[in-house]
Amino acid sequence: MLTAELIEKVLSELPKCTIGLIGDLFLDRYFDLEDDWTELSIETGLPAYQVARVRSYPGALGTVLNNLVALGVGRIVPIAVIGDDGEGYELQQSLRKFPAVDLSKIIVSSERRTPTYMKPMLRGKGMVNHLNRSTQNGADPADNDYQISELNRLDIKNRSPLSTNLQKQVIAHWQSSISEIHAWIVLDQVSEVDCGVITKSVREHICEWGRIHPHDWILADSREQINQFHHIALKPNRTEALKALHQDRADGSDSERENVNREKNRSTASLAIELAEKTESQVLCTAEKDGIIYVERPPETILIPAYPVIGPIDVVGAGDSCSAGITAAISAGLSIPAAAAFGNLVASITIQQIGTTGTASPAQIRERFQLIHSS
Repeated sequence: MLTAELIEKVLSELPKCTIGLIGDLFLDRYFDLEDDWTELSIETGLPAYQVARVRSYPGALGTVLNNLVALGVGRIVPIAVIGDDGEGYELQQSLRKFPAVDLSKIIVSSERRTPTYMKPMLRGKGMVNHLNRSTQNGADPADNDYQISELNRLDIKNRSPLSTNLQKQVIAHWQSSISEIHAWIVLDQVSEVDCGVITKSVREHICEWGRIHPHDWILADSREQINQFHHIALKPNRTEALKALHQDRADGSDSERENVNREKNRSTASLAIELAEKTESQVLCTAEKDGIIYVERPPETILIPAYPVIGPIDVVGAGDSCSAGITAAISAGLSIPAAAAFGNLVASITIQQIGTTGTASPAQIRERFQLIHSS
């Protein structure tokens, strides 16, 4: 399905490609805390954690963007709405480091706050009482005197609907860009309905284009509303697919809850098939270590196996890196199954980068593929 020759084809073509992104652009801000420096607050008597370093990266749609940059895509055009605030300035500052990123379609508005995930990462000895990713994923705390633990995250999100004026600007940017883009990724990150960039109106414009132009590649990823997209390619995980298939008929009754519990045992393939039928879409359903179930014409499915990974893993951002890999490979001319295999290969690299949303470079991709096929 994926060969060394196809990998070289992708990596050589990507500098010539333009990929569009539309959706929720966040700032990921990491606070690296040193437990040895912790002070006791005189005012509250509570521990006052001390920040050793602040690391800021584009998040959500920006995580996809980071992966496309790392892969070597020649031009990346994000369409998003951010706030006219400090987080927005910091986000744009991060994006300007990437010459391939065209910032002209990012809308800065005083009506909105820049969505931000603030992640305190505490470094210290024996951090077993906190959420410790490395410990959760198989590492023994005794192996290293110091452990990194992620404390409670702080989120800044917009909880009011995107204004009609901003929606019109988003749609205008989409329409003005469509002819120059080789492939699109849509990221609907915000759970609150119509409070992110992908509102009902924006979504319908995208899906209508997909209906009229079925050969254009548009890949949608949505945490809560993947079943609301149609006539484009959908990339849910198993949990999102299961949830989506029950949203329309869920009534909170005991019988409905029993049906949902029973259907948890359904195969990923059957969930993907039903979602494809309901949305008239291609579906690439991720199933963690089992890989991707691809449905083009129900009920036919293709299993694209995951690549084996040994050692600790951190799955944060794995789905975004997979989306980036799939779409990059499509824009370079690969078939959908081969592109899905390329996405799996990219994700197998990023999940081994602990405590950050990782990326995969061309050199890492070549090395991982060679390692897998030489073992």
